Amino acid sequence: MCLNTKNNVVAVHRCHVGSLNSSIVHPREVFKSAILNNAASVIVAHQHPSDDITPSKEDINVTRRLVDAGKLLGIEVLDHLVVNNESKFTSLKEKGHF
Repeated sequence: MCLNTKNNVVAVHRCHVGSLNSSIVHPREVFKSAILNNAASVIVAHQHPSDDITPSKEDINVTRRLVDAGKLLGIEVLDHLVVNNESKFTSLKEKGHF
């Protein structure tokens, strides 16, 4: 989700669809929509096919890369959520991963 300076959502963009058990996402794909929509910040979310909302080591690493890239671009990553089909989620920010 791309947000403006008042944290209103200005765009929702699906940047990548992964496979059954993995996904390779690059910061340029995540921030492309944010740049084109003049977003001040983003909230990133993805679903684990297993419905387990526990962040993986890869989720944590990607989050850190996104936060670093966002700092360079001036687009803050407000949160990264892992969601499931039961409307449950885990916030990587609340868990202290960035």
